Amino acid sequence: MSAKNLDNHNRWRSKTIAFRVSPEENEQIEIAVRLSGLTKQDYITRRLLNRDIVVQGNPRVYKALRDQLAAVLGELRGRGG
Repeated sequence: MSAKNLDNHNRWRSKTIAFRVSPEENEQIEIAVRLSGLTKQDYITRRLLNRDIVVQGNPRVYKALRDQLAAVLGELRGRGG
């Protein structure tokens, strides 16, 4: 028998929701999750329930921002010639 899942707010998380996305949608979701600093579960739950997502700065969020901005800069340099 598996252990019961109690989250940080003492809520039982006993329901599972799953859905399919395209590779492009998955990449967009992954980027948003990395930039938020939340777990994927918390990010998707907050978005679906229309709750605010407040980013708390930490080294992982800093690295995600740095990497994302480097990718944007690379695209802009490639287009600008």
